[in-house]
Amino acid sequence: MNSRNRINVVAGAALAMAFGMQVHAQDKPVEMKFGFWVPAQHSLAKTSIEPWAKSIEAASKGSIKVALFPAQQLGKAADHYDMARDGISEISWVSPGYQAGRFPIFAASELPFLISQPGTGSAAVDAWYRKHAEKEMKDVKYCFAHIHIGTLHSKKPITEPGQIKGMKIRPANGTVAQTMVHLGASNVQVSAPESRDALEKGVADAITFPWDSLISFNIDKAVKFHLDTKLYAASFVWVINKPWFEGLSANQKKVINDHCSNEWAAKVGEGWGGAEDAGEAKLAATAGHTIVQLTPEQVQTWKKAVEPITAQWSQGAQKSGANPTEVLNDLKRELTARKAAY
Repeated sequence: MNSRNRINVVAGAALAMAFGMQVHAQDKPVEMKFGFWVPAQHSLAKTSIEPWAKSIEAASKGSIKVALFPAQQLGKAADHYDMARDGISEISWVSPGYQAGRFPIFAASELPFLISQPGTGSAAVDAWYRKHAEKEMKDVKYCFAHIHIGTLHSKKPITEPGQIKGMKIRPANGTVAQTMVHLGASNVQVSAPESRDALEKGVADAITFPWDSLISFNIDKAVKFHLDTKLYAASFVWVINKPWFEGLSANQKKVINDHCSNEWAAKVGEGWGGAEDAGEAKLAATAGHTIVQLTPEQVQTWKKAVEPITAQWSQGAQKSGANPTEVLNDLKRELTARKAAY
């Protein structure tokens, strides 16, 4: 090897080493605090949050460490969006409906009798909302959306919407709250972790909730009758602190983006939503619990009774500058295409 070639080889090796050191320096270890408000043993944590966190750590080769903070450890349930915005958590699991009126476009996904399946429904909601998130949730990095489907659980059997009048009901979100008021009930605004106490003390008579969470929050000790219909959907988003994300290396950003996908929305919706739906069979097999079956005619009565909620939602969406007809039709098209429409 002549001296010139030797110099080129040495120089090339030095450049490669410098580049390798630069990549290594860019991928410095970072912590991602994940704030969520359900317990650590909740089915959402086990089916979705923990697997997602492990996948992030594996894909980043350990440079992103996800620290889980369940059960409102970093803040109250309704504060989780702002926690991500303000950097209290790097990522939060958020129920936008806990702040009624703040996200009027997203609220379309929570209209009654709209969605039939949690997995494909989650994929549809996420695909539909991505273009709206850029405006409506612009102060965070949107990751993905997903849903679960719930129903009414009460201390006495309910079969007709007229029976709701005069009851005190804990709603799942702002849209369900509007629905209950429309039917003549008063709302008891407490978070999921506080719901059992409200029911046991008589502050509430009934609750809108998914099936398995009723058990994991021990609310099944306070209500014994369960309406066997897909009454509503509760929709959620995972959102990330923007400055934290912008401070990541290119490799780390790719890992996060790969995990903020429509595929993950479907996976979380199917995993958690399926676990929630399985809770119905558990309650049916538990002594003292009654699954209240509705006839097709009774279901139609319920659907007719809650039709004005869509008009109420339209008014709120229009005030935000959106075209409500276009927004809702887009969502319905996604749901139909994915066989997730009610």
